[in-house]
Amino acid sequence: MTVRECYAAMGASYEEIVGRLANDDRIKKFLGKFLNEKSFELLCSSLEERNMEEAFRAAHTLKGVSQNLAFTPLVKSVSVLTEQLRGREAYGEELEPLLQQVKEDYDKTFSLISSLLEE
Repeated sequence: MTVRECYAAMGASYEEIVGRLANDDRIKKFLGKFLNEKSFELLCSSLEERNMEEAFRAAHTLKGVSQNLAFTPLVKSVSVLTEQLRGREAYGEELEPLLQQVKEDYDKTFSLISSLLEE
């Protein structure tokens, strides 16, 4: 799989990331860093612990990283969750479907990047 094919499978913007990072080798370097980035894990654990402030920070970080790497579907889902967490003091069941969508988008993104970098 090529970087372009990986981005197409994610539904992400290859044109945007190549415009930002210039070539596939640099893109791969930053995709590898994404695999070790911990904001998604922190988001999930913070929500389990009902720590809304920490969950918001983690979601906001994941949103920024995803925007920088042009992960369009993940940016969209985590942006919605981030706004729902902004200023929130208590956990609510309405967060569950939003978190589920973020998990699906994150898992797909993570899996495709892993496959790309294993080749």
